[in-house]
Amino acid sequence: MPRITRAALIQASSATSDSGDPLRHKAAMIEKHLVLLREAAEKGARVCCMQELFYGPYFCAEQDPRWYALAEPVPDGPTIRLMQEQARKLGMIIIAPVYEEAMAGVLYNTAAVIDETGAYLGKYRKHHIPHCHPGFWEKFYFKPGDLGYPVFQTSAGRIGVYICYDRHFPEGARELGLGGAEIVFNPSATVAGLSEYLWKLEQPAHAVANQYFVGAINRVGTEAPWNIGEFYGQSYFCDPRGKIVAQASRERDEVLVADLDLDLIAEVRKVWAFYRDRRPESYTKTAQAQDQTA
Repeated sequence: MPRITRAALIQASSATSDSGDPLRHKAAMIEKHLVLLREAAEKGARVCCMQELFYGPYFCAEQDPRWYALAEPVPDGPTIRLMQEQARKLGMIIIAPVYEEAMAGVLYNTAAVIDETGAYLGKYRKHHIPHCHPGFWEKFYFKPGDLGYPVFQTSAGRIGVYICYDRHFPEGARELGLGGAEIVFNPSATVAGLSEYLWKLEQPAHAVANQYFVGAINRVGTEAPWNIGEFYGQSYFCDPRGKIVAQASRERDEVLVADLDLDLIAEVRKVWAFYRDRRPESYTKTAQAQDQTA
């Protein structure tokens, strides 16, 4: 019997122009996403991933401690508890990217994974933290992730998460493949003119090299008062051959749904035996770098 997973990605614009009040913005974005999550469930999605830091603007466009107010514990904060209720109500696995407070002053860019019963399965903390372009001041807000590259066993397949800037680093993408991931979700916030030319290059390449499905999510619109650029949407799914099988629009809120045939993974691996033929013992510079940072 074919293993078909109907999966959904949510891309959304800012729900309010009131970026002066972080908690008001958070409340508005959560309400907006509750509607979009219902739409995903109504379309038959078994698993749905939202965009990076889904309940706020991309506040890393400035360095201001007022945005620390958006952080909350994971899984014991109000947003993840709400998402657990929604997952149970909708019968849908939810990947919820939020701003995590691990303890006072220790904050992470995190995605929680919740199964369709409402059970919290675990979280991924973004590893690679950019601080290199005007408008992307993430080291002011986040510590680098410290939980490795977990893969979550679900009824919809084995799920991994990689967040935004992580996608520029093939090492973590390979770790997810070695961990058995069948679908890797990459919730992002990226603007035109900076990395758009890489958007449909890197993640299909990860899908090919590691022979799994990728769901890439980007928000849409511009966000005042920073206006660092246009978040260009174009969320998509690609298959283990690197083919984009479904893509959202550039400019509007959208719930993108696709049927992913997980049996394709084994079919592709019978042709391209990358895991059989890889030679980790010969990758000396990688090993030396690990020794030096241990």
